[in-house]
Amino acid sequence: MSREERKVILASSLGTVFEWYDFYLYGSLAAVIGANFFSQFPESTRNVFALLAFAAGFLVRPFGALVFGRLGDLVGRKYTFLITILIMGGSTFVVGILPTSDTIGIMAPIILIILRLLQGLALGGEYGGAATYVAEHAPHGRRGFYTSFIQITATAGLFLSLLVILFTQLAVGPDAFKAWGWRVPFLLSIALLGISVWIRLQMEESPAFKKMKAEGTHSKAPISEAFGQWKNAKIALFALLGLVMGQAVVWYTGQFYALFFMGQVLKVDPFTTNMLIAWSLLLGSGGFVLFGWLSDKIGRKPIILGGCLLAALTYFPLFKLMSLEANPALAKAHSEISVQVVTDQSTCSFQFNPTGTAKFTEPCDLAKAALARASVNYSVENVPGAVAAVRIQGGQLIPANTPTFAAELGRALTAAGYPAASNPTVVKMSSPFDIFREQPAVLVGILTILVIYVTMVYGPIAAALVELFPTRIRYTSMSLPYHIGNGWFGGLLPATSFAMIAQTGDVYFGLWYPIVIALATVVIGIFFVPETKDVDIYAADTAEKPHERPASASL
Repeated sequence: MSREERKVILASSLGTVFEWYDFYLYGSLAAVIGANFFSQFPESTRNVFALLAFAAGFLVRPFGALVFGRLGDLVGRKYTFLITILIMGGSTFVVGILPTSDTIGIMAPIILIILRLLQGLALGGEYGGAATYVAEHAPHGRRGFYTSFIQITATAGLFLSLLVILFTQLAVGPDAFKAWGWRVPFLLSIALLGISVWIRLQMEESPAFKKMKAEGTHSKAPISEAFGQWKNAKIALFALLGLVMGQAVVWYTGQFYALFFMGQVLKVDPFTTNMLIAWSLLLGSGGFVLFGWLSDKIGRKPIILGGCLLAALTYFPLFKLMSLEANPALAKAHSEISVQVVTDQSTCSFQFNPTGTAKFTEPCDLAKAALARASVNYSVENVPGAVAAVRIQGGQLIPANTPTFAAELGRALTAAGYPAASNPTVVKMSSPFDIFREQPAVLVGILTILVIYVTMVYGPIAAALVELFPTRIRYTSMSLPYHIGNGWFGGLLPATSFAMIAQTGDVYFGLWYPIVIALATVVIGIFFVPETKDVDIYAADTAEKPHERPASASL
């Protein structure tokens, strides 16, 4: 690898790390932000708005892919992802100085959601630019290895955000952190932004784009050419369904759903949860480069689809083992304590609530949601006309339509054997290095396996996407399927999985969402996605001219 090639990879990767750091900060601090920016509302409404703002960052990513992908194919890779990092870094810094709702009222949450939308748009344009830029500098036969460094950036950004949050909490204390310390990680982004901009200003434009621009063979209408012509659109569709869709759910399950499952389902405290995830990321992240390099030897498809298949086959045993180690008392309760919801099933809703705005008020929904939040396994007994009630170990019914339902349910569950909040069997780390005991060591091992699956599906994905499309529409074409897959299929995973748990009463049932999608990707990928490792990514640039369009065409 030449000095110039190392510079290209460092500049692209480091800037993208900082962008992912900015993006993940909100997810990690959503509860604290909700308390500061939506404080004029009741707690439940406050959390709804916090989740809405978080969801906005995911849902707009495909639109950012279109906006900045088009710009990247029209004016160049370098200038486009210079713009995206300025938007991302600037938005994050403004969150750190934004007055709370106690100071400026309703304008605080409005501005916050606008900033989140800007972050999502910027992130939608960042990844495609960085991956395309590196791939177009990489020598033939080494694109998987070179672009694998871009793939580390999302995990590195998450890791960096977790570390900054943890050390800030330790430095200022929990009370000060809730009051003002949460701003520190956001404010630090200005330094990261300055470094990123300085590095990217030193970069040259992609040689492939410069050559294409000089010859006048670049696309005048990237969006129309990429998605308005079936020969290109079908490739993007198969890339989404046969590669990115499965990659997204495996990635989000291994890093985000594991975090959610330990914290919300297994009731592990936030410090321990974050440290276990951080150690697994540290131990497993080398797999991004390993599998990127290996994909240059044996192909992109065997590794990506193999990772999807392995994940689908092993998620249930791994998550059940995670339960046994992280919270043995809860795992025992799941297997020994019988809980039923007695209700008329026609009154129950499927509690899919990705933006946090829906309200479920039927007694059946209240009962199911309460049990799901308490991590209780239960079955449903359909009794037409019955008002929902909960029966524990065959005992008396606890009606769900009374004001005291939550308190009565909690007492009854504890009396039956479900662990209380002071449960001594749950894993708890006393320091970042308290991992040399059985519980944390086994959990780090399980989580590291999940991260290795992530590295298998994610390490080669940039190279695979770059190689599917010609230079003149590459930025646009690869960005949209990537961000639909990761922003929607992946970003909606926690909400979908929770709805599935609440619907069925099985704390593991939410795993069927990533399993089914991963298996579908394996089938579609095998039959409809070509292997690309030996593709000459510039062949199409000379084999055919871009589709001629009138001067008025601007897409």
